[in-house]
Amino acid sequence: MRRVARLPWEILKHAFGWLVLFELRNKVLLAPSALRLRRFESAEVRRLAPTTAAVPTALVATVIATHRRPEALLTAVRSALSQTVRDQIVMVVDDGAGLPELPDDPRLFAVSLSRNTGVAGVVRNVGIRLTRSGYVAFLDDDNVWEPDHLERALAVLDTPGAPDGIYTALRRVLPDGTDHDILSVPFDRHRAARESFLDTNAFVARRNGTLHFSRLHRTPKVLPREDWELIYRYSRGHEVRHVPHATVRYLVNPDSFYTTWSG
Repeated sequence: MRRVARLPWEILKHAFGWLVLFELRNKVLLAPSALRLRRFESAEVRRLAPTTAAVPTALVATVIATHRRPEALLTAVRSALSQTVRDQIVMVVDDGAGLPELPDDPRLFAVSLSRNTGVAGVVRNVGIRLTRSGYVAFLDDDNVWEPDHLERALAVLDTPGAPDGIYTALRRVLPDGTDHDILSVPFDRHRAARESFLDTNAFVARRNGTLHFSRLHRTPKVLPREDWELIYRYSRGHEVRHVPHATVRYLVNPDSFYTTWSG
């Protein structure tokens, strides 16, 4: 009897993919909090806009979300500022905890939200909305880029007939510093509905109206992550391509929310 009861669910998973179904459930169950967080996000953008009026337009805006990781944040910021692509600005958005002293660089800007949200999507959205650039890249405060990350992305994106978004390979690193593996999966929307191999630390995309994160309040048990949701939704109307070169050192951090990838 139990097998019969599960049959419709298995059919739906086969037809649409379990990640798509889980995200649909999330949107239904978490809609009220998402609406409140969207209002908060817009209010924060209005509050912070005067302080970021001097942020210049750049080819790429790198958005770094952070919360209480001062040392790791400094390492992430330095890796962003050390990119071979110089026409960029780096926007650090703190989720209401306060910022450490950051490097003195005219390309670096930092803001703090008025309260902690615990929602990475809202933090990143504030950074997107406070910047002006042709492309947007994302880096979490416990990860680092290789110096050629943006260069390799733009070599694909900034050409005639190019895709709108690319993601590079991830070199996944354990907390003790040893390499775990390299995650390099060509983009396939059908496969992405069933395997969570998408991560925004490796994602660089053309700025447009669909480039925003979900505002759902995701606890560690709420899957999929907002990284998957953004890239999967973005790919609905925009071409996304994979660059099979590891340009991100991704920390498999037990203190962070991360999805256990398949494959």
